[in-house]
Amino acid sequence: MACSHIAHDCIVGDHTIIANLATLGGHVELGDYVNLGGGVLVHQFGKIGSHSFIGGGYRVVQDVPPFIIAAGEPLRFGGINKIGLQRRGYSDETRSLIKKAYRFYFISKMNRSDAIKKMKLELPATDEINAIIRFIESSERGII
Repeated sequence: MACSHIAHDCIVGDHTIIANLATLGGHVELGDYVNLGGGVLVHQFGKIGSHSFIGGGYRVVQDVPPFIIAAGEPLRFGGINKIGLQRRGYSDETRSLIKKAYRFYFISKMNRSDAIKKMKLELPATDEINAIIRFIESSERGII
């Protein structure tokens, strides 16, 4: 869209929407089906996971895991991207598993390693759960 900027060495996934005035610093990675609202600023080397939605006007200074909505200042977890996932055919069961995984990570008082351990032990190893775990474990900037 108008006046958006994608800096050098960025990787932009398929079916991504970058609204007006959104700006990507160098080396940013966006997964497939990412939706950036107007005026979003993504810090260099930031990563945003597939099927995530970033509300307009916010700064992304840490990594945003897949399948979520992020908004606020500082940027924080706002729930799973339920509407986007429904539109792309994700079942109620799959969306429920994604929600449980993020409940362990963002809502419980567990630290990062304990939350990941709980995901691995208590949730089925679906593609979506594995993608969430891989994303969190590989984050170098930290998770929002």
